[in-house]
Amino acid sequence: MRVIKVVFLFLLIIGVLVLSFLRPDDYLWLSFILALFSIVFLLIRFERRKMEARELVLLAILASIAAVGRIPFASIPSVQPTTFVIMMSGYVFGAESGFIIGSVAALASNMILGQGPWTLWQMVAWGLVGYSAGLMQKTKLMNTTWGRIIFGIIWGFLFGWIMNIWGLFAFTQGGNAVNMKSLLTYFAGSALFDSMHALSNVFFLIVFGNNWLKILTRFKRKYGLLE
Repeated sequence: MRVIKVVFLFLLIIGVLVLSFLRPDDYLWLSFILALFSIVFLLIRFERRKMEARELVLLAILASIAAVGRIPFASIPSVQPTTFVIMMSGYVFGAESGFIIGSVAALASNMILGQGPWTLWQMVAWGLVGYSAGLMQKTKLMNTTWGRIIFGIIWGFLFGWIMNIWGLFAFTQGGNAVNMKSLLTYFAGSALFDSMHALSNVFFLIVFGNNWLKILTRFKRKYGLLE
């Protein structure tokens, strides 16, 4: 069942992203569709147990924290605690919870910072941050501070590369001018911003990582949330 859900998720993501190229003016509707399916995807996880209101409230709070965290750092390109919050939330509460926190955080924060065709891609990128953190929560890599730092560095660059794919196709005449040279040029141009994103992830993980882990784990165990 878990494999089926993973396959369904990636097919959904691919389908929505393809639609974003075919219908670029409908980005907001596509974003809401992805958010809706994210919620359905989360609820599938709880098909054998009752979903409690306090669990939904917790997810909403974490998504809000991740979204609001972007605003004070909006003037500093790629530096924000959003990826850190999504990563830690997915790590503690699971893959599906991480995905919905990431996707909703992107949609909510862009209500303030500005919606556009990029919103859908940010939802996917941040959703995958939380989802992959949840999938790897029992691995040796994620159970050490240095492992989580490496994970944060990797996603600092992966997030930028996912957004590069959108930018490359969106600003090169519908993708007609995409070739190896333009690809390398585009990715090289974003290297500084991707590095800043990765370094900001490292900073937040080193300074706040252990405290966040203790707090979220305590909430999960004490109140039996999202077990």
